[in-house]
Amino acid sequence: MSPRGGGDRSMVPEAEFRSYYGRPIVRPPVWTHDIASYLFTGGLAAGSALLAAGGQATGDATLRRVGRTVTLGALGASTYFLIIDLGRPERFHHMLRVAKPTSPMSMGTWILASFGGVAAVAGAAEFAPLLPSRLLRRVLPPAGDAAGYGAAVLAPALATYTAVLFADTAVPSWNAVHPELPFMFAGSALASGAGVGLIAAPGKPARRMAVLGAAMELAAGHRVEHGHGLLSEPYRQGRPGKLLQAARLLTAAGAAGAVLGRRSRAVSALSGLALLAGSALTRFGVFEAGVVSAKDPKYTVVPQRERLAAKTEVTGQP
Repeated sequence: MSPRGGGDRSMVPEAEFRSYYGRPIVRPPVWTHDIASYLFTGGLAAGSALLAAGGQATGDATLRRVGRTVTLGALGASTYFLIIDLGRPERFHHMLRVAKPTSPMSMGTWILASFGGVAAVAGAAEFAPLLPSRLLRRVLPPAGDAAGYGAAVLAPALATYTAVLFADTAVPSWNAVHPELPFMFAGSALASGAGVGLIAAPGKPARRMAVLGAAMELAAGHRVEHGHGLLSEPYRQGRPGKLLQAARLLTAAGAAGAVLGRRSRAVSALSGLALLAGSALTRFGVFEAGVVSAKDPKYTVVPQRERLAAKTEVTGQP
């Protein structure tokens, strides 16, 4: 008892966080950097599909053609990186046997497969004049137009489902940023698609897309890096911090170049390259930040203690 009658006083010092033999409390992701590449190429496919739909809507044949072609290439690369990470190609097929609405991985597989189907039709339509069949030359273009808009409808889901997948894990710094990560990935996808447009066919659709995508990515990224206390720390420090800092600079420079370099094809192309590089670095930075947070026990223990202390303060009970 306290000598002043103030109640019991603990004689045990407050424990310091630690784990058995210094091992991580949360198992670090088993994913390799193939998944980070998958994040970038998937976002690029989504952004390019939106770019192609913009070209289609405005009658810009060059923008439409480039957008659809890049969509196909990025989608193929994305599927390749995913299959490499799965280990065996048949695993991707097996994931299509069922659909689980509560599973981001299951829904993501179906989104990728559905997007791939319509993107393939839209891309094939660009090669219709080269086909020997008169029927295909007549049927493919209108089918491609419908498929192009279909790909644009599915593009936001393709760009953001990986953010939901990351946030649904126990990795501390991924789980904590679940409100902002989809917006960050969506902005990154828009910026990468705009980068393609600025390189191949600079015009108002690509420039507006660049500004919108960069603004979304930078605003959401700021919250990710500064809005979650200790769990935002991995996004600012070490290798992930350097990657994300470079991504911010490149994205901001790319958006500025898109606006200021309207009369210069060279400036537009450099801006496009900056946006593509910034988008890639964003995905790698987010990936590595999550791995760092899973390996260090403090990112699991300290937030748990803070939540417990806050609950105790409100309820008066431990």
